[in-house]
Amino acid sequence: MEVDKKILTKLLKVLEELKDSLKESNSLELNSNDETTDDIDEGFAIKSPLVGTAYLAPEPGGKKFVEVGKKIKKGDTLMIVEAMKTMNHVPSSKNGTVKKICVGDGEPVEFGQNLVILE
Repeated sequence: MEVDKKILTKLLKVLEELKDSLKESNSLELNSNDETTDDIDEGFAIKSPLVGTAYLAPEPGGKKFVEVGKKIKKGDTLMIVEAMKTMNHVPSSKNGTVKKICVGDGEPVEFGQNLVILE
């Protein structure tokens, strides 16, 4: 079997680039001091602590936990993320005013996805 050196050289170059990009993304993640929150230009983001389905109210047709413009305190429930038939309350990690709700009721969410932006 004959090996083409040009293909191997190109493959090694691509692997090195991938390795460098992974190092950069890992260093960005390590610099974050809290996995579920993030300071962003628009305000302070509360992120999803797990993969699941977001619910903005405790029951269908019920009053929403938060709305844009509402003042909340640290520990207040912002929404529920359901995973494997378990309802997980997502609390606020700081005081603030809800600037934006980034997900809709019943939408799937990923780990680390922005859920709510606080001012």
